[in-house]
Amino acid sequence: MSPTFDLLSLGEILLRLSPVGNERIARGSLFEKTIGGAELNVASGVSLLGLRTGILSRLPANALGTYAKNQVRFLGVSDDWLVYDDSKDARLGVYYYESGAYPRKPGVVYDRRHSSFTGIATDQFSPSMYESTRCFHTSGITLALCEKTRETAIAMIRAFKEQGALISFDVNFRGNLWTGPEARACIEGILPMVDIFFCSEETARLTFGMEGSAEEILRAFTRRYPIRIVASTQRTVHSPKVHDFTSVIYDARTNQYFREAPYEHIDVIDRIGSGDAYVAGVLYGLLSDPENLSRALSYGNACSAVKNTIPGDLPSCGKEEIDRIIAAHHATGRQSEMDR
Repeated sequence: MSPTFDLLSLGEILLRLSPVGNERIARGSLFEKTIGGAELNVASGVSLLGLRTGILSRLPANALGTYAKNQVRFLGVSDDWLVYDDSKDARLGVYYYESGAYPRKPGVVYDRRHSSFTGIATDQFSPSMYESTRCFHTSGITLALCEKTRETAIAMIRAFKEQGALISFDVNFRGNLWTGPEARACIEGILPMVDIFFCSEETARLTFGMEGSAEEILRAFTRRYPIRIVASTQRTVHSPKVHDFTSVIYDARTNQYFREAPYEHIDVIDRIGSGDAYVAGVLYGLLSDPENLSRALSYGNACSAVKNTIPGDLPSCGKEEIDRIIAAHHATGRQSEMDR
């Protein structure tokens, strides 16, 4: 039987509350409500580009859970594999995001302990799920939340791998969830099952003790583990509102590196989710044209660059717009200032 989905992603869906404009959490009285979460951001980005995706998560069986489910559907992501917590303590994890303006940095306050997602378990899902997708994605955030989510994520990685799915993993290190040594010990245990690996150069050095150039670090991962593809973002932060962005991808099968010129002086409205947008773009490229890593790189860079210009965690660009952005990035000479 052919897989129903191109990508399934496991992760927590969070309620995001943000002060309006550049107001501060400690001072403002109004918050804008949106939905986000690393793995949902990835599934949403791949869906908007045209592939079929679904999110595996656990929501409270209340109005906030319904709001989250409705947002998932709006993004074209399947809710077939959402499960619900009807206990009296059911809750949706929350985080508060405060935007920055130089010299003040953006800030995040989490309120996600003991959320419904932390009780997710493999026995809440049908075994048929493991045969239903070409690719399974999760991140270090899910591994770090608690022992229960870690056990569930690792069991799912193993089960999807056994059914022939590609395994995609983003380290997505968060120092407020676990330490570098804890992350390294856990992630090194799953890397033998990972096909597509996303890790920043900084995390590779600080968490995994890698040395050498960025290219040497990417290749070193594939020599230690049977990873096919390693991707690493490269961001230059001039100020909270001005960034440059590019990346490098290494293909262990052909011993090739793929790069392109950075997107320079990006007008940053909201950088949250831009790393997930990069993962989404790369995965879309790999799943739609597996041998064309240069194309996957271009989609990843373009998706990430444009996500910086959009409020909220979630992407909002379809393939047609991303294709125009890629074409403009590679073009020379004068260009129109407006799409019309």
